[in-house]
Amino acid sequence: MMAAHKNKTLATLLAAVLGGVGAHRFYLYGSRDKWAWLHVLLFPLSVFAGFLEALVIGLTPDEKWDGQHNAASGRQSSSGWPLVLLLVLTYGGGAIALIAAIARVFDLLYTGGAYG
Repeated sequence: MMAAHKNKTLATLLAAVLGGVGAHRFYLYGSRDKWAWLHVLLFPLSVFAGFLEALVIGLTPDEKWDGQHNAASGRQSSSGWPLVLLLVLTYGGGAIALIAAIARVFDLLYTGGAYG
């Protein structure tokens, strides 16, 4: 019996957009994955983890990806430009989110939240 083929680009997209709720982990490992449920429990903090995991998933070589997730699928992954563009957007979005979080923390610490 052939196992389902796990698409690396889709997993990266899920991690970048819905990584805070662990959608990529549910896609890859199913509903019994403890780390996916930890993402759900720690939602605000796990958004940053989702960005990092999107970069890790997207930058994993196709051969290694297939060995880990598609060993029994009978198909090979062939990532292309959509994945590259997704990684660039993920990196930019993650950088913006991190800078915004740092700015908000400094706002709260030094002005008592006077700017928002």
